[in-house]
Amino acid sequence: MATKFLALACIRKERSYGDLSPRPRYPSMPKYPRGVSARETNVEGSEAKAVFSVMGMTCSACAGSVEKAVKRLPGIREAVVDVLNNKAQVLFYPSFVNEETIRETIEDAGFEATLIQEEGTSDRSTQVCRVRINGMTCTSCSSTVEQALQAISGVQKAQVALATEEAEVHYDPNILSYNQILEAISETGFEAILLSTGEDMGKIGLKIDGVRTQNSMRIIENSLQALPGVQSVDIDPEVNKISLSYKPDVTGPRNFIKVIESTGTSGRFKATIFPEGGGRESHRHEEIKQYRRSFLWSLVFTVPVFLISMIFMYIPGIKHALDTKIVNMLSIGAILRWVLSTPVQFIIGRRFYTGSYKALRNGSANMDVLIALGTNAAYFYSVYSVLRSATSPSFESTDFFETSSMLISFILLGKYLEVLAKGKTSEAIAKLMDLAPVTAILLALDDQGNVISEEEIDSRLIQRNDLIKIIPGAKVASDGFVIWGQSHVNESMITGEARPVAKRKGDTVIGGTVNENGVLHIKATRVGSESALSQIVRLVESAQMAIAPVQKFADRISKYFVPLVIILSFSTWLAWFLAGKLHGYPGSWIPKSMDSFQLALQFGISVMVIACPCALGLATPTAVMVGTGVGASQGVLIKGGQALESAHKVNCVVFDKTGTLTIGKPVVVSTRLLKNLALRDFYELAAAAEVNSEHPLAKAIVEYAKKFREDEENPKWPEAQDFESITGHGVKAIVRNKEVIMGNKSLMLENNIPISIDAEEILAETEGMAQTGILVSIDREVTGVLAISDPLKPGAREVISILKSMKVKSIMVTGDNWGTANSIAGEVGIETVIAEAKPVQKAEKVKELQAAGYTVAVVGDGINDSPALVAADVGMAIGAGTDIAIEAADIVLMKSNLEDVITAIDLSRKTFSRIRLNYIWALGYNVLGIPIAAGALFPGTGFRLPPWIAGAAMAASSVSVVVCSLLLKNYKRPKKLENLYIGEIRIE
Repeated sequence: MATKFLALACIRKERSYGDLSPRPRYPSMPKYPRGVSARETNVEGSEAKAVFSVMGMTCSACAGSVEKAVKRLPGIREAVVDVLNNKAQVLFYPSFVNEETIRETIEDAGFEATLIQEEGTSDRSTQVCRVRINGMTCTSCSSTVEQALQAISGVQKAQVALATEEAEVHYDPNILSYNQILEAISETGFEAILLSTGEDMGKIGLKIDGVRTQNSMRIIENSLQALPGVQSVDIDPEVNKISLSYKPDVTGPRNFIKVIESTGTSGRFKATIFPEGGGRESHRHEEIKQYRRSFLWSLVFTVPVFLISMIFMYIPGIKHALDTKIVNMLSIGAILRWVLSTPVQFIIGRRFYTGSYKALRNGSANMDVLIALGTNAAYFYSVYSVLRSATSPSFESTDFFETSSMLISFILLGKYLEVLAKGKTSEAIAKLMDLAPVTAILLALDDQGNVISEEEIDSRLIQRNDLIKIIPGAKVASDGFVIWGQSHVNESMITGEARPVAKRKGDTVIGGTVNENGVLHIKATRVGSESALSQIVRLVESAQMAIAPVQKFADRISKYFVPLVIILSFSTWLAWFLAGKLHGYPGSWIPKSMDSFQLALQFGISVMVIACPCALGLATPTAVMVGTGVGASQGVLIKGGQALESAHKVNCVVFDKTGTLTIGKPVVVSTRLLKNLALRDFYELAAAAEVNSEHPLAKAIVEYAKKFREDEENPKWPEAQDFESITGHGVKAIVRNKEVIMGNKSLMLENNIPISIDAEEILAETEGMAQTGILVSIDREVTGVLAISDPLKPGAREVISILKSMKVKSIMVTGDNWGTANSIAGEVGIETVIAEAKPVQKAEKVKELQAAGYTVAVVGDGINDSPALVAADVGMAIGAGTDIAIEAADIVLMKSNLEDVITAIDLSRKTFSRIRLNYIWALGYNVLGIPIAAGALFPGTGFRLPPWIAGAAMAASSVSVVVCSLLLKNYKRPKKLENLYIGEIRIE
């Protein structure tokens, strides 16, 4: 087993450092010690950090021996050993010890150690920048950009999403700048716009009124640059805009406005936040306008071409006028069709030429290449036909001008409908961003804490440590904590929790939530990009960027699809042309207005335009976008396509106990007194002894004792002397001259305190009910037994039952004792239990289940369970209160409700079935459409697919795939959850 685990750990390490996969991570190892930045770690006398590769560890005992050996050295602040990844991270003081000494110490402990990272003497790091890319039309375009980015030295990972038209690039800022990334994208032929650089800075744009000269702007710029915390100042003199990057913990936008307005003559300059569109949404609206405008202009020319070609030819008077010859056999109708179709081909259809050029220049072929080839074949053959008729007294031309112009019009209509639909797939992000209030009420206090003034400000001007007033019905303007007032806050828009949450002094609040009844004064702690709302938006955006493994199937097909279609199209034309020349079919098959060449050309063009790979490229990302957006609205944050794809296969769920199946907050459930003593006096002594302990059980006792002092909000307990906390056993203290000892059975035996038969029976009964028994001794006599329980979460039993009905096996793995574990498992209906398991053993169990063929999801709190969360196919973190939970898990259950485990699995199954349906739509069009377009039905039925109808079918395929994905927005949780009752409480 040890050898097997070591091999797995080695594989994991290799994957983690080889391809920089985003999955392997160990959240309990922070990047830097608290309060120390990357730049500060090299300062003499301060802390430094080194990471070692440690080979030979097979279990937690090995990790413990390495950790102890390192900690014995002088100058070691902290040492953390990760047995899963075979790493040791050491924080140390360079003036006392160096990396080589640490490495030798690890080797002296019997393991092989190598310094793999020395962040104490290097400022190498990773930054993530996001870039909008304009001009991509299909997966071939996105693949081209992605390959170009991955080829750049310093780029560690690059993802390009066609659906969102954005790229996320992980890069080393010491090797590469984001400007070089933008240049690389531009060189592939697409427009690149920087959205964010990933640096820990706030950014804001200010509009300056009253500026008349460039010298004034320079004065303002110099004044701003002199402010502490300002990183950069950029000026756009055309619109009098100043863009600032700054450290939000040092300064903020109100300081900038104050400096600007105090510069120069009093009142001369005025500064306001620059009005800007909403990033992706403003770009989407502009794109929709462009396609709409192009489509309407194409109609202006295409409708007359269609009427001349298809309608007027059947109206005798008009037909005669159109057939009037000008030069030889050149008619007025042919000239009109040529003139009207030319702007459509070269002006309105210019986007297809530029797209084709960019693709071919990069050695790939995309949708634009197919459209350009198809329309050019129709247009230039028509030009040839018209010119030949003008130079020949006998040649009667037949042109396809209506084919090229109608084809472009239908494709533009399809793209217009597609971008309209794609805009709706990202509505989840737009709704999240709209949660932030427009204004906030800023308070000013005097030295005694009394409010002396209120001012309504733009919510974007809030700075850290500001005091904000939240009136009933208003949105909370910023993350922070309550300093005054009581109310209930509706947090459903952030967490999905339907019930309003009570808030009082000291409680935290989340920006964007709604205050329901009372007035609150809050202190802002996290503003701008640091806020929970901004982090959730970034999380959803990253999820929508992530590419699901199933997308690779579409990418592989698209890579060879366009060249294959061109070959098929040419083969179709050649086959029909040769068949016509060699009289392989009756001459009656050829329409009167054509010859065999023209008939073959129409078949070839139809094949070329109907087989566009656009729908195939949109099948997965649009469904993932809608699925992750729906999940966010339900309080289930799914981190991308990988998590969605894995979750739909889950057939085994491993639950942690404390905080997952149980509430995670111990409470006293019963008190059994063995001596004649008033309950109030008993709890006064117990609370006085336990109040100094930080243990959760001690807090439960103190909290329960407050019930006997209801007349006091914060009761003062008698002073405890000689207090002693015995780790893992209990506490001792002298209270009111009485010796109080509280703890487990072994603590009593160690202190030679006899335990009566009654106390023994009560303890056994308590443990049998999955409760923890605490013995209380007063003056060396066991006076009472407290039973403390961590209650089951509402609906735990029903959730396990529903999982069984979904053919999902449930297992409980906990570090608690076997008695409690078995009792809890029996209550919820879990048959397989593993107790007294350490974090590493939990991860080992997950790997055993995976080896047995299960797709495993681990549900835990994201801290103690982080190794298991990482090892699982899908890690689900209960609650989003910690950054560790968000980091370690693939899915974050914001409401901390167990039923959301079912929601996550069900939503992933529904999303993946939608992806499959999308592939059926996309491939179905091609599988059925290509043979029909090639003339498969023509010999038997005389039915053929004109190129413009083929173009309409191609456009419809993309639209139908996006609309199919959009139907996911109607997702409802399983009915079993909607009708779930526990006792008298309904789970909403």
